[in-house]
Amino acid sequence: MVFMEPMMRQEMFSKARAKLGKTQKELAELLGVSLKAVQSYEQGWRNVPVHVERQLYFLLANQRRDKRPKKVNCWTKKKCDRKRECPAWEFQAGHLCWFLSGTLCECTKEASWQEKMEICRNCDVLRLLL
Repeated sequence: MVFMEPMMRQEMFSKARAKLGKTQKELAELLGVSLKAVQSYEQGWRNVPVHVERQLYFLLANQRRDKRPKKVNCWTKKKCDRKRECPAWEFQAGHLCWFLSGTLCECTKEASWQEKMEICRNCDVLRLLL
Protein backbone atom coordinates (compact mmCIF):
# COMPACT_ATOMS: atom_id res chain seq x y z
CA MET A 1 0.00 0.00 0.00
CA VAL A 2 1.34 3.44 -0.93
CA PHE A 3 1.06 6.08 1.79
CA MET A 4 -0.79 9.24 0.85
CA GLU A 5 -0.36 12.61 2.49
CA PRO A 6 -2.74 13.67 5.29
CA MET A 7 -4.18 16.34 2.97
CA MET A 8 -4.42 16.84 -0.75
CA ARG A 9 -1.24 18.45 -2.05
CA GLN A 10 -1.05 21.14 -4.71
CA GLU A 11 0.49 18.69 -7.22
CA MET A 12 -2.42 16.26 -6.87
CA PHE A 13 -4.90 19.11 -7.25
CA SER A 14 -3.17 20.32 -10.42
CA LYS A 15 -2.98 16.80 -11.85
CA ALA A 16 -6.66 16.26 -11.12
CA ARG A 17 -7.59 19.45 -12.96
CA ALA A 18 -5.48 18.40 -15.93
CA LYS A 19 -7.02 14.92 -15.91
CA LEU A 20 -10.47 16.52 -15.98
CA GLY A 21 -9.38 18.76 -18.88
CA LYS A 22 -10.68 21.90 -17.17
CA THR A 23 -9.32 25.42 -16.99
CA GLN A 24 -8.93 26.94 -13.54
CA LYS A 25 -12.09 28.95 -14.12
CA GLU A 26 -14.10 25.92 -15.25
CA LEU A 27 -12.95 23.88 -12.27
CA ALA A 28 -13.75 26.73 -9.89
CA GLU A 29 -17.31 26.79 -11.23
CA LEU A 30 -17.67 23.00 -10.89
CA LEU A 31 -16.36 23.05 -7.32
CA GLY A 32 -18.34 26.11 -6.27
CA VAL A 33 -15.25 28.07 -5.27
CA SER A 34 -13.63 31.21 -6.60
CA LEU A 35 -11.02 31.31 -9.33
CA LYS A 36 -8.63 32.78 -6.74
CA ALA A 37 -9.21 29.73 -4.52
CA VAL A 38 -8.28 27.31 -7.33
CA GLN A 39 -5.18 29.37 -8.12
CA SER A 40 -4.25 29.35 -4.43
CA TYR A 41 -4.65 25.56 -4.16
CA GLU A 42 -2.44 25.01 -7.20
CA GLN A 43 0.24 27.39 -5.96
CA GLY A 44 0.21 25.89 -2.48
CA TRP A 45 -0.79 29.17 -0.86
CA ARG A 46 -3.91 27.57 0.65
CA ASN A 47 -4.68 24.02 1.72
CA VAL A 48 -7.36 22.23 -0.26
CA PRO A 49 -10.39 21.93 2.04
CA VAL A 50 -11.72 18.42 2.55
CA HIS A 51 -15.11 19.23 0.99
CA VAL A 52 -13.36 20.48 -2.17
CA GLU A 53 -11.13 17.40 -2.25
CA ARG A 54 -14.21 15.17 -1.97
CA GLN A 55 -15.92 16.94 -4.85
CA LEU A 56 -12.79 16.65 -6.97
CA TYR A 57 -12.59 12.90 -6.32
CA PHE A 58 -16.28 12.61 -7.20
CA LEU A 59 -15.70 14.35 -10.54
CA LEU A 60 -12.68 12.17 -11.30
CA ALA A 61 -14.50 8.96 -10.33
CA ASN A 62 -17.46 9.76 -12.55
CA GLN A 63 -15.70 11.30 -15.53
CA ARG A 64 -16.63 9.83 -18.91
CA ARG A 65 -13.65 7.95 -20.27
CA ASP A 66 -13.05 5.24 -22.80
CA LYS A 67 -10.93 3.18 -20.44
CA ARG A 68 -12.75 3.45 -17.13
CA PRO A 69 -11.52 1.33 -14.28
CA LYS A 70 -14.03 -1.24 -13.14
CA LYS A 71 -16.08 0.04 -10.21
CA VAL A 72 -15.43 -2.14 -7.20
CA ASN A 73 -17.88 -2.21 -4.31
CA CYS A 74 -16.32 -1.67 -0.91
CA TRP A 75 -18.18 -4.61 0.64
CA THR A 76 -16.67 -6.95 -1.94
CA LYS A 77 -13.16 -5.51 -1.78
CA LYS A 78 -13.09 -5.54 2.03
CA LYS A 79 -15.14 -8.71 2.52
CA CYS A 80 -17.47 -6.76 4.80
CA ASP A 81 -19.80 -8.71 7.10
CA ARG A 82 -21.74 -5.57 8.15
CA LYS A 83 -22.67 -4.39 4.66
CA ARG A 84 -26.43 -4.57 5.20
CA GLU A 85 -26.11 -1.98 8.00
CA CYS A 86 -24.09 0.45 5.87
CA PRO A 87 -25.35 3.38 3.75
CA ALA A 88 -23.03 2.30 0.92
CA TRP A 89 -25.01 -0.97 0.63
CA GLU A 90 -28.38 0.69 1.16
CA PHE A 91 -27.83 3.12 -1.71
CA GLN A 92 -25.83 0.67 -3.89
CA ALA A 93 -22.88 3.06 -3.83
CA GLY A 94 -20.05 0.76 -2.80
CA HIS A 95 -17.67 2.50 -5.18
CA LEU A 96 -18.61 5.85 -3.57
CA CYS A 97 -18.24 4.80 0.08
CA TRP A 98 -15.59 7.51 0.56
CA PHE A 99 -18.20 10.10 -0.48
CA LEU A 100 -20.91 9.02 1.96
CA SER A 101 -21.33 9.87 5.61
CA GLY A 102 -21.94 7.10 8.12
CA THR A 103 -20.14 4.26 6.34
CA LEU A 104 -18.97 1.48 8.62
CA CYS A 105 -15.60 0.46 7.21
CA GLU A 106 -12.34 1.25 8.92
CA CYS A 107 -14.16 2.86 11.85
CA THR A 108 -15.19 5.88 9.77
CA LYS A 109 -18.75 6.06 11.08
CA GLU A 110 -17.81 8.34 13.98
CA ALA A 111 -14.95 10.09 12.16
CA SER A 112 -15.00 13.73 11.11
CA TRP A 113 -14.72 14.42 7.37
CA GLN A 114 -11.04 15.24 7.80
CA GLU A 115 -10.41 11.93 9.59
CA LYS A 116 -12.55 9.98 7.10
CA MET A 117 -10.66 11.41 4.13
CA GLU A 118 -7.33 10.55 5.76
CA ILE A 119 -8.51 6.93 5.94
CA CYS A 120 -10.11 6.94 2.48
CA ARG A 121 -7.05 8.39 0.70
CA ASN A 122 -5.27 5.13 1.52
CA CYS A 123 -8.19 2.88 0.57
CA ASP A 124 -8.09 0.69 -2.54
CA VAL A 125 -11.74 1.45 -3.33
CA LEU A 126 -10.97 5.15 -3.97
CA ARG A 127 -7.54 4.46 -5.44
CA LEU A 128 -8.99 2.13 -8.09
CA LEU A 129 -11.33 4.91 -9.26
CA LEU A 130 -8.57 7.47 -9.55
